[in-house]
Amino acid sequence: MSDGPGALLAGTRRGGEQLPAQHTRRRARRPGPLALLAAVFALAQLALVRPVLGLGWDEIVYVSQVTSHHPAAFFSAPRSRGVSLLVAPVASWSSSTVLLRVHLAVLSALALYLALRCWRGLFPTRVLVTAGAFFASLWVTLFYGPQAMPNYWVAVGALFTVGCLLRHRADPAARGPLWGVVAGAALMAWMRPADAVWVTVPLLVTVLALRSPRLLLALVGGLAAGAVPWAVEAYAAFGGLRERLAEASRIQGGLGWQIAVDDQLRSLGGRALCRPCTGSMPHPVITLWWFVLPLLAVLGLIVAVRARRTLRTLLPLACATTSALPYLFMIGYAAPRFLQPAYALLAIPVADALWHLVTAPRGRWRPTVRALVALGLAGHLTVQLTVLVYTVDRNVDSRRDWARTAGELHRLGVRPPCLVTGHEAIPIGYYTGCSSGATSGNNENTTVAEIVRTAGRIPVAAFTGPGGTPPGYARDWPAHRIGGLEARIAPAPGSVPAG
Repeated sequence: MSDGPGALLAGTRRGGEQLPAQHTRRRARRPGPLALLAAVFALAQLALVRPVLGLGWDEIVYVSQVTSHHPAAFFSAPRSRGVSLLVAPVASWSSSTVLLRVHLAVLSALALYLALRCWRGLFPTRVLVTAGAFFASLWVTLFYGPQAMPNYWVAVGALFTVGCLLRHRADPAARGPLWGVVAGAALMAWMRPADAVWVTVPLLVTVLALRSPRLLLALVGGLAAGAVPWAVEAYAAFGGLRERLAEASRIQGGLGWQIAVDDQLRSLGGRALCRPCTGSMPHPVITLWWFVLPLLAVLGLIVAVRARRTLRTLLPLACATTSALPYLFMIGYAAPRFLQPAYALLAIPVADALWHLVTAPRGRWRPTVRALVALGLAGHLTVQLTVLVYTVDRNVDSRRDWARTAGELHRLGVRPPCLVTGHEAIPIGYYTGCSSGATSGNNENTTVAEIVRTAGRIPVAAFTGPGGTPPGYARDWPAHRIGGLEARIAPAPGSVPAG
């Protein structure tokens, strides 16, 4: 490497890293290809994931906090209120899942467009379009784009923050990128404060090394602004920041040295949550892209170093690495959505590497390399769409099961206001229109005595999963078989002695 160790951070002052402000602004005025990509992304979500897909377990927790049509589900320590506020413009007045999916699909496409647009002038448009197409075509991106989940929003927030920080270094006179850093950092912290911290560690190091007080203030201020609601709630509901962090760690199985790389590989076959993560690995064809991705990212860095534009490639690579670390080496389970911020940040150096592969070779090797890259991309897209279709179908079936269970409960007289406890109480309760309760576990929010008292006022149903035993308070209640579950329905209110 021709640059010294300090030059990687100070490289924006050298010709290879510094972009003329006029050049940056001129490129930023041509949004056509990125806007088209965002539109295709929105349409693909609606066509492939289907707006009729019912709400999943975590979505129910977030949406129920702001809707007036269902009781709020228990909100555990690791969660943050960002998603609830994101869906509030629709969920606060409408119970339509279709309308909510369309709302989120449009917002996610707009967010992707803005996140990529802030990189204009740092990389050629063709690289940004390719990066956006790569990230948007991942099954995990398409699947979670129209869902009320936080990880996609951390991903686009990370992409936006890093891009705006680099834009500010390229054109310090422009105020827009500085406010973009504030907005991107706030969005990440608003959605998942812990993830925001992991993403921004390399940014904080870089800003300190560059001795830029304005960037430091923007970055720290954005993180603080986004995390304020979470911190306030920590004191209001959990006893303080330390107590909430400890409870979040407990719910996540205890944060520490735990290798979850194999768990992430197992989840690539379409498992939304791999906990416990057992079973065989997916077919190697499904996981191949996961091993190729870091190789292409390293090639992108090599290309950037040779072109004397190291910082704008090194920084997203570093942020991708730190964002992935806790989910690869600090928790004992996996979900493919956890790595979305890493995928988004890797997308740009990967796209740069792909364009290098198809343009750099000379003579008779160029057609061969281009054919191989095209074949690899076609195979990758086929794999992603295949896994997506399988994942959507499986989730449609499971969420229809909850809806059918709710219909049976209504037939048995369990109607709002009501309470559902036991196995899958949160989703079944939501689909039924009931409150949900648990006397133990990660969602503990009530006691046996409170459930018994409630049964004296409103209908109560206690569910037992396959092979399980009913709770002691419900053993004398009439049992009903609903699908593969057993539901015990409390006697009609008034016939159960209170207390």
